[in-house]
Amino acid sequence: MSSLMIGVDVGGTFTDVFVLNEAEGTASVAKVPTTRPDQSSGFLDGIGREVQNLSEITVVVHGTTAGTNALLERKGAKTGVICTEGLRDVLEMRRRDRPRTWGLRGDFEPVVDRRNRLEVPERTLSDGIVRTPVDLEAVRAAARTLQAQGCEGAAILFANSYANTANEDAALAALREVWHNEHVSASSEILPEIREFERFSTTALNAYLQPEVSGYLGRLENALKAGGFDGEFMIVQSNGGVMAVDTACRLPVRTALSGPAAGVIAAGYIAGSAGFENIITGDMGGTSFDVSLIAEGQSMLSPQTSIDFGMIVRNPMIEITTIGAGGGSIAWVDKGGLLNIGPESAGSNPGPVAYGLGNTRPTVTDANVVLGRIDPDNPIGGKLDRLDVDAASRAIDEHVGGPLGLSTVDAAEAILKVANSRMAGAIRLVSIERGFDPKRFAFMPFGGGGALHAGAMLAEVGISRAIVPRYPGVTSAMGCVIADMRQDFVQTINSLVDALDETALGAFMQDHVDQGMALLDAARTTFEARELSFELDMAYIGQTHTVSVPLTVKTVEGKVAAPTPAEIEEAFDSSYRATFGRLLQNGVRRILNLRSAVTGKRPKFDLSTLAPSKTGSAEPMGQRQVHFADGWYSTKIYDRLALPVGTVITGPAILTQPDTTVLIEPDLQGRVDRFGNTIIEPLEDAS
Repeated sequence: MSSLMIGVDVGGTFTDVFVLNEAEGTASVAKVPTTRPDQSSGFLDGIGREVQNLSEITVVVHGTTAGTNALLERKGAKTGVICTEGLRDVLEMRRRDRPRTWGLRGDFEPVVDRRNRLEVPERTLSDGIVRTPVDLEAVRAAARTLQAQGCEGAAILFANSYANTANEDAALAALREVWHNEHVSASSEILPEIREFERFSTTALNAYLQPEVSGYLGRLENALKAGGFDGEFMIVQSNGGVMAVDTACRLPVRTALSGPAAGVIAAGYIAGSAGFENIITGDMGGTSFDVSLIAEGQSMLSPQTSIDFGMIVRNPMIEITTIGAGGGSIAWVDKGGLLNIGPESAGSNPGPVAYGLGNTRPTVTDANVVLGRIDPDNPIGGKLDRLDVDAASRAIDEHVGGPLGLSTVDAAEAILKVANSRMAGAIRLVSIERGFDPKRFAFMPFGGGGALHAGAMLAEVGISRAIVPRYPGVTSAMGCVIADMRQDFVQTINSLVDALDETALGAFMQDHVDQGMALLDAARTTFEARELSFELDMAYIGQTHTVSVPLTVKTVEGKVAAPTPAEIEEAFDSSYRATFGRLLQNGVRRILNLRSAVTGKRPKFDLSTLAPSKTGSAEPMGQRQVHFADGWYSTKIYDRLALPVGTVITGPAILTQPDTTVLIEPDLQGRVDRFGNTIIEPLEDAS
C-alpha cells in the first residue's frame, strides 16, 4: 500500500496540493480554485484530484489562510472580554499609534465592541502579589451578560497575570461553568508576557478566531475521516513549524500567515539543497506578493507582527512583508491620473477579466495575457478551457489605456511596470533597508505568478540570479510537507541580571521543555531528532526595546540547567554589540522574558525525487509572439517538466507547466539543475 504525505495550501485564489509518495519516491501536484466562503470544498477537491483512496494517506499538513482572512475581513466571531477594572479600553488605546504616520486623523475599531468589554473586581501587582482576589460571582454575571448579547467567544484579560496566574485561573474556571461552548481564552495561557496591550490584543484575537478556525478545521477533519483518512492532520504555524489540529483550534492566532510561512520553509530547503544559503523569496499568488529573506540558511523570525493597523499578534513569526500585488490585483487610475495596482483583488471569483466570470476591471494577469506571456489556451488551475484575450484587452483599454492615452500594449506594459516597481520596493524593504546587499542573494519566485516576474526583479533590484523551483505554483504546499513540528513558549522574568533567581529560571526552562515534549509525544508522527532552544529578551535599564540573547543549552542529570549570571552577561554583551556596535558603560542589564522552542525534526524527502528524466526533450513545443520592454519577439515555448538536467535555454523563452509559467527575458538564460530547478541569470554572468 502507498504511503502518502499531503501538503495543502489554501490561498486567496488557488488551493495548492503537493502529494509525496514516500514508498515509490514520486511526487505529484494539483492546483484548483479556492472555494468561498467555505474553503474546505476546494481543499477536498484538490486532494481528490490526486488521491482516490484517502486511507492511503499517512499525514495531511495544511497551510491555512482562514484565520488571516477572518482578521483582515473582520469576519471572526462576536467576542466578549472580561477584564480588570479600569482596563476596559486598553484594546482601543493601543500604543497611541496612528494609521497614517503624518495624518492628523484616523479611525480604529477593535474586534471587540466596547459594550462587550466588561470589568470585574480583581488586582494582581507586578510582583505577583494578589492584592484583590477576583470576584467570581462578578465573572459569572459578566459571562451571562456576554452570552445574552450574542457572544460566541470570550477572553479573560487581567492585569499582571503573567506574574501570577491565580486570579485568571479562578476566573477561567468560573467562566467555563456557565459558558456555552469551549471558545474561551485567558491571557496567561495565550501569552504570559509583560506589557498589557500586546498580551490583551493577542488573547482577544485568539478568542475572536476560535469559533471560525476551529469550525473550519473541524469540518475538514470530519470530511477527511468520512473519506477513510486515519492519519495525522496537522496545521502550519506562522513560525514555520507545524502543530496538531487540536492545538490549532485552541491557539488559532498562531495560524496567522500560515501559508506564506510554509512557502518560506520550502524555499529555504530547496535553495539550501541547491547550494544557495542567501535567498529572497517572492510568493506571488492571485491576491498578494509575499517577500521574506533567508540569510546563511536561517529564516528571519519576528516576535510579533501587525496583521492590520492596531491588530497586533505577539507570537514568533517568520518575517514576511506582504503587498497587494498578486496576479488578481486590480489596476486602476486615480483622480490624479496615476496608475495604481491593488490592494483590491479579483481573487478566484470572479478572477481576472480573461477568466470570463464577470469581472470587468483589468488585473496583472490580464496584462500578462495581452502581452502573450501567459498562454490563453492552457490556463493554470484546470477550471477554464481558454482565457479571453479580447475581453482582457477591452478592459485594459477602458480602465487604463483610455484614461492615460496609451495603446493597449503600452497600457499593459505600464501595468506590469507599476506591479514590478511595487514588488521591487518590497524586496528592497527586507534587504537594503535592513543592511543586506541584494547582490549577495538569489531570488526565489514561487506561487502561480512569481516566475513571470523573475527577470524584472533581477533588473530592478540588482539581485544576482533567480532560482525557480520545480513546482513554483505549489511551493507553499510542499513546505507543509517539509516543516518541522515546533512549539514556542514565553515567560516574563523581569529581573536584573544581578538579582536573578537561577533556580526559578531553570524551573521555567524545564517546564517549557516538559510541555513541548509532551506535545511532541502526543503527535502521531516520526521525528528524526528533538531540539531545544532558549533565548532571553534583554535590555539596559531605561530602554524600551530589547535584543534577543541566545542561550547555550546545558543539562544536568537529564534536566535543563539555567545559565549563570556571568554567562548571561557575556551572551548579552555579544548580542548587544552585534546589534548596536558598542556597549553602554556602567549600564545595568535587565532580563525581560524567557523564550523557549521545542522542535521535532521531521524526516525530509530527497529533492532528487522531483528531478526531471534524463531522457526528456529539450526541443521547443512551438513559438508565439511575446511583448517585452522594447517590442515583440518571436519566443520559443518549452515544456518545462520535460527539460532534462543540464539543459540551457537562452531568452527570450517561455517554460510552461500546469501550475505556473516561467518567463526568460531577452539577455537572460535558464539552466536546469540536478533537482529540476531553473537557474535564471544574465547571459554575461552565466558559466
